[in-house]
Amino acid sequence: MSKRPDAAAGTPATLALTRAGIDFRAHAYDHDPRAAAYGLEAAEKLGLDPDLVFKTLLAMVDGALAVAIVPVAMQLDLKALAVALGGKRAEMADPALAERKTGYVVGGISPIGQKTPLPTVLDESAILCETVYVSGGRRGLDLELAPDDLLAVTAGRYAPIARARPR
Repeated sequence: MSKRPDAAAGTPATLALTRAGIDFRAHAYDHDPRAAAYGLEAAEKLGLDPDLVFKTLLAMVDGALAVAIVPVAMQLDLKALAVALGGKRAEMADPALAERKTGYVVGGISPIGQKTPLPTVLDESAILCETVYVSGGRRGLDLELAPDDLLAVTAGRYAPIARARPR
C-alpha cells in the first residue's frame, strides 16, 4: 500500500496519517446525495465486501462522547460500547454535536484527525482483516489501512461492539 494524500485532497484524516507515517490508500467514489446508508454506499461503489468497510459512530457513554467503529453491515451494540469504555449507559450522540466535536459532517466523519480526541473503540471483527476501510473525512472518500494502524493513530482499542442487524 502506498500513501496517496494527493488523491484525498488533504483532509484532516489524510494529513494525520501522513504526519504519523502510517501507510494508507485513499479511495474516492462518486457519492450520491440520496444514499440512505453512507457506509453501504461506499462498499457498493468501491466493490468491497461490507465486512471490510467500517462506519464511524459517535455515542455518549455516561455523558461523555466516544467513537465507535463498526462494520457497515452491522449495528453498534450500545451496551457493549459502554462496557468496553467502563461505563454503564450509552446512547447515540446528537449529529450536530458529533459534527462540532469532530470537525466533519455526518456521512463523512472519519475516526482519524478529529478536532477533539475522543476515546475510540474498533469492533474486534477488524482483527481478522488485513486492511479496513473508514471514512476519509468527506462523503465519497474512504481510506484503506491496517486495523492496528487505525488504533495507533486514534489511540483506540478493540472490543466486541457490533451486532447483527435485526432481520
